[in-house]
Amino acid sequence: MTDTRRLTLAAVLTAVAVLGSLLSFPVLGSRCAPVQHMVNVFCAVLLGWRYGVSSAFVASLLRNLFGLGTIFAFPGSMIGAFLSGIVYARTKNILLTVVAEAFGTGIIGGLAAYPIAIFILGQNAGDVAFYFYVTPFLISTVCGAILAGLVVKRFKNFLER
Repeated sequence: MTDTRRLTLAAVLTAVAVLGSLLSFPVLGSRCAPVQHMVNVFCAVLLGWRYGVSSAFVASLLRNLFGLGTIFAFPGSMIGAFLSGIVYARTKNILLTVVAEAFGTGIIGGLAAYPIAIFILGQNAGDVAFYFYVTPFLISTVCGAILAGLVVKRFKNFLER
């Protein structure tokens, strides 16, 4: 795939992630946007971790600018995109890529949101931030990553053209 096609696909997937955040739902203290996690898996398989992390950053930025997300979108989406991209590059295994996205966003991203919550929301909010971010991040990412894994597995050859 040429660089122009990669950049174009990354831009389209970023737009899908931003528009897909309209399908978000609240869980505890977070807004869950499973489409972002689908995009992370698509980027991991089709474009690699660099494009995936870049797409996740731009989508998080745009979601925040448009009022469709929170500051907590940054660590979750970017860590998930990085980890799933690295795992796919090394294994070429879609199931492991889906697990890496879920672990990167749900566990590591949720834990990364904890110090941000303490800094922005204060110590009292920080006491419960672990439960308010790891659980919703996991719910969101598992839904989106599994859907993406199913789609990528089914249409992988078509998508790589």
